[in-house]
Amino acid sequence: MQALLVVDIQNDFCPGGTLAVPEGDAIIPTVNALMDDFDAVICTQDWHPPEHQSFASQHAKHDSYDIVEMPYGEQVLWPDHCVQGTEGADFHPDLNTDRADLIIRKGFRAEIDSYSAFYENDGTTATGLTGYLHERGVDTLVVVGLAADFCVKWSATDGVDEGFEVYVVEDATRGIDQDGSLAAAWEEMTGAGVQIVSSGAAHTLAS
Repeated sequence: MQALLVVDIQNDFCPGGTLAVPEGDAIIPTVNALMDDFDAVICTQDWHPPEHQSFASQHAKHDSYDIVEMPYGEQVLWPDHCVQGTEGADFHPDLNTDRADLIIRKGFRAEIDSYSAFYENDGTTATGLTGYLHERGVDTLVVVGLAADFCVKWSATDGVDEGFEVYVVEDATRGIDQDGSLAAAWEEMTGAGVQIVSSGAAHTLAS
Protein backbone atom coordinates (compact mmCIF):
# COMPACT_ATOMS: atom_id res chain seq x y z
CA MET A 1 0.00 0.00 0.00
CA GLN A 2 1.23 3.46 -0.92
CA ALA A 3 0.92 6.67 1.08
CA LEU A 4 1.50 10.27 0.04
CA LEU A 5 3.35 12.34 2.64
CA VAL A 6 2.71 16.08 2.16
CA VAL A 7 5.32 18.05 4.09
CA ASP A 8 4.71 21.53 5.52
CA ILE A 9 2.84 23.32 2.73
CA GLN A 10 2.07 26.24 5.04
CA ASN A 11 1.72 29.97 4.50
CA ASP A 12 5.04 30.88 6.11
CA PHE A 13 6.88 28.59 3.69
CA CYS A 14 5.15 30.07 0.63
CA PRO A 15 5.76 33.45 -1.05
CA GLY A 16 4.90 36.23 1.39
CA GLY A 17 5.67 34.08 4.42
CA THR A 18 8.39 34.69 6.98
CA LEU A 19 10.48 31.74 5.75
CA ALA A 20 9.33 31.61 2.15
CA VAL A 21 10.65 28.90 -0.13
CA PRO A 22 11.02 30.31 -3.67
CA GLU A 23 8.00 29.20 -5.74
CA GLY A 24 6.80 27.15 -2.78
CA ASP A 25 3.16 27.60 -3.77
CA ALA A 26 3.82 26.52 -7.37
CA ILE A 27 3.79 22.85 -6.38
CA ILE A 28 0.28 22.87 -4.91
CA PRO A 29 -1.68 21.93 -8.07
CA THR A 30 0.68 18.99 -8.60
CA VAL A 31 0.34 17.88 -4.98
CA ASN A 32 -3.47 18.14 -5.07
CA ALA A 33 -3.59 16.07 -8.25
CA LEU A 34 -1.42 13.36 -6.69
CA MET A 35 -3.68 13.03 -3.64
CA ASP A 36 -6.42 11.35 -5.62
CA ASP A 37 -4.12 8.47 -6.55
CA PHE A 38 -3.12 7.34 -3.06
CA ASP A 39 -4.74 5.07 -0.50
CA ALA A 40 -3.52 7.24 2.37
CA VAL A 41 -2.55 10.92 2.58
CA ILE A 42 -0.65 12.34 5.56
CA CYS A 43 0.13 16.04 6.00
CA THR A 44 2.72 17.49 8.35
CA GLN A 45 2.45 20.93 9.91
CA ASP A 46 5.22 22.90 11.61
CA TRP A 47 3.69 24.07 14.89
CA HIS A 48 6.11 26.13 16.97
CA PRO A 49 5.51 27.92 20.27
CA PRO A 50 6.53 31.62 20.15
CA GLU A 51 9.64 30.95 22.24
CA HIS A 52 10.95 28.10 20.10
CA GLN A 53 14.70 27.74 20.46
CA SER A 54 15.27 27.38 16.71
CA PHE A 55 14.17 31.01 16.29
CA ALA A 56 16.99 33.55 15.95
CA SER A 57 14.84 35.95 17.98
CA GLN A 58 15.51 33.78 21.04
CA HIS A 59 19.31 34.19 20.74
CA ALA A 60 20.46 37.75 21.42
CA LYS A 61 23.90 37.39 19.87
CA HIS A 62 22.82 35.61 16.71
CA ASP A 63 21.07 36.38 13.43
CA SER A 64 18.80 34.31 11.23
CA TYR A 65 20.62 31.47 9.44
CA ASP A 66 23.46 31.38 11.96
CA ILE A 67 24.30 27.87 13.07
CA VAL A 68 24.51 27.15 16.79
CA GLU A 69 25.20 24.07 18.86
CA MET A 70 22.20 22.58 20.65
CA PRO A 71 22.21 19.56 23.00
CA TYR A 72 21.09 17.44 20.02
CA GLY A 73 23.63 18.86 17.53
CA GLU A 74 23.94 21.74 15.09
CA GLN A 75 20.87 23.91 14.60
CA VAL A 76 20.18 26.56 11.96
CA LEU A 77 18.51 29.59 13.54
CA TRP A 78 15.43 30.57 11.58
CA PRO A 79 13.22 33.63 11.37
CA ASP A 80 10.12 33.17 13.52
CA HIS A 81 7.79 30.98 11.48
CA CYS A 82 4.75 28.71 11.77
CA VAL A 83 3.93 29.96 15.25
CA GLN A 84 1.01 28.07 16.78
CA GLY A 85 -2.35 29.63 16.02
CA THR A 86 -1.07 32.18 13.50
CA GLU A 87 -1.99 32.56 9.85
CA GLY A 88 1.58 31.71 8.94
CA ALA A 89 1.18 28.28 10.50
CA ASP A 90 -2.00 27.55 8.56
CA PHE A 91 -1.87 25.29 5.53
CA HIS A 92 -1.85 27.22 2.27
CA PRO A 93 -5.50 27.83 1.38
CA ASP A 94 -5.12 26.16 -2.02
CA LEU A 95 -3.91 22.88 -0.52
CA ASN A 96 -6.61 20.19 -0.43
CA THR A 97 -6.29 19.28 3.25
CA ASP A 98 -9.73 17.63 3.18
CA ARG A 99 -8.03 14.64 1.59
CA ALA A 100 -5.65 14.16 4.55
CA ASP A 101 -6.29 11.09 6.70
CA LEU A 102 -3.80 12.27 9.31
CA ILE A 103 -2.16 15.60 10.19
CA ILE A 104 1.04 15.42 12.21
CA ARG A 105 2.13 18.57 14.01
CA LYS A 106 5.85 18.78 14.70
CA GLY A 107 8.22 21.20 16.38
CA PHE A 108 5.80 21.94 19.20
CA ARG A 109 8.44 21.35 21.90
CA ALA A 110 10.20 24.68 22.51
CA GLU A 111 13.60 23.14 23.21
CA ILE A 112 14.03 21.05 20.05
CA ASP A 113 13.42 21.52 16.35
CA SER A 114 11.73 18.90 14.20
CA TYR A 115 12.43 18.60 10.48
CA SER A 116 11.44 14.99 9.92
CA ALA A 117 7.90 13.65 9.85
CA PHE A 118 9.23 10.66 11.81
CA TYR A 119 11.54 12.08 14.49
CA GLU A 120 12.49 15.32 16.12
CA ASN A 121 16.03 16.50 15.52
CA ASP A 122 17.46 14.44 18.36
CA GLY A 123 16.76 11.40 16.18
CA THR A 124 15.03 9.54 19.01
CA THR A 125 11.80 11.41 19.89
CA ALA A 126 9.25 9.80 17.58
CA THR A 127 6.14 11.43 16.10
CA GLY A 128 4.27 8.13 15.88
CA LEU A 129 4.15 8.15 12.08
CA THR A 130 5.95 4.81 11.71
CA GLY A 131 3.39 3.01 13.83
CA TYR A 132 0.50 4.65 11.99
CA LEU A 133 1.87 3.61 8.60
CA HIS A 134 2.44 0.04 9.76
CA GLU A 135 -1.10 -0.15 11.15
CA ARG A 136 -2.44 1.04 7.77
CA GLY A 137 -0.33 -1.54 5.93
CA VAL A 138 1.76 1.07 4.12
CA ASP A 139 5.07 -0.09 2.70
CA THR A 140 5.71 2.62 0.10
CA LEU A 141 5.94 6.33 0.85
CA VAL A 142 5.87 9.12 -1.74
CA VAL A 143 7.06 12.46 -0.35
CA VAL A 144 6.18 15.96 -1.59
CA GLY A 145 6.20 19.43 -0.06
CA LEU A 146 8.55 21.95 1.52
CA ALA A 147 11.42 22.33 1.74
CA ALA A 148 13.35 19.80 -0.30
CA ASP A 149 16.65 20.43 1.48
CA PHE A 150 15.31 20.31 5.02
CA CYS A 151 12.01 18.74 6.08
CA VAL A 152 11.47 16.75 2.87
CA LYS A 153 15.03 15.41 2.94
CA TRP A 154 14.92 14.43 6.61
CA SER A 155 11.49 12.83 6.24
CA ALA A 156 12.57 10.86 3.18
CA THR A 157 15.83 9.55 4.62
CA ASP A 158 14.20 8.69 7.94
CA GLY A 159 11.50 6.86 5.98
CA VAL A 160 14.17 4.67 4.39
CA ASP A 161 15.71 4.05 7.80
CA GLU A 162 12.28 2.97 9.07
CA GLY A 163 12.10 0.33 6.35
CA PHE A 164 9.80 1.98 3.80
CA GLU A 165 10.36 2.22 0.07
CA VAL A 166 10.60 5.99 -0.39
CA TYR A 167 10.16 8.22 -3.41
CA VAL A 168 10.46 12.01 -3.61
CA VAL A 169 8.58 13.77 -6.41
CA GLU A 170 11.05 16.26 -7.81
CA ASP A 171 8.49 18.60 -9.41
CA ALA A 172 6.32 18.56 -6.27
CA THR A 173 8.93 20.07 -3.97
CA ARG A 174 11.06 23.22 -3.81
CA GLY A 175 14.15 24.06 -1.78
CA ILE A 176 15.52 26.91 0.30
CA ASP A 177 19.02 26.28 -1.12
CA GLN A 178 21.06 27.76 1.70
CA ASP A 179 24.74 27.70 0.74
CA GLY A 180 24.33 24.80 -1.68
CA SER A 181 22.02 22.82 0.59
CA LEU A 182 19.66 21.81 -2.22
CA ALA A 183 22.23 20.00 -4.36
CA ALA A 184 23.63 18.38 -1.23
CA ALA A 185 20.12 17.24 -0.24
CA TRP A 186 19.46 15.48 -3.55
CA GLU A 187 22.82 13.72 -3.25
CA GLU A 188 22.16 12.71 0.35
CA MET A 189 18.69 11.40 -0.46
CA THR A 190 19.80 9.27 -3.39
CA GLY A 191 22.77 8.02 -1.37
CA ALA A 192 20.38 6.89 1.35
CA GLY A 193 18.26 4.92 -1.12
CA VAL A 194 15.51 7.46 -1.79
CA GLN A 195 14.28 7.29 -5.38
CA ILE A 196 13.70 10.61 -7.16
CA VAL A 197 10.79 10.59 -9.61
CA SER A 198 8.55 12.93 -11.59
CA SER A 199 4.89 13.49 -10.77
CA GLY A 200 3.99 11.50 -13.87
CA ALA A 201 5.95 8.52 -12.59
CA ALA A 202 4.36 8.95 -9.15
CA HIS A 203 0.89 8.75 -10.71
CA THR A 204 1.90 5.48 -12.37
CA LEU A 205 3.43 4.18 -9.15
CA ALA A 206 0.19 4.73 -7.24
CA SER A 207 -2.05 3.12 -9.83
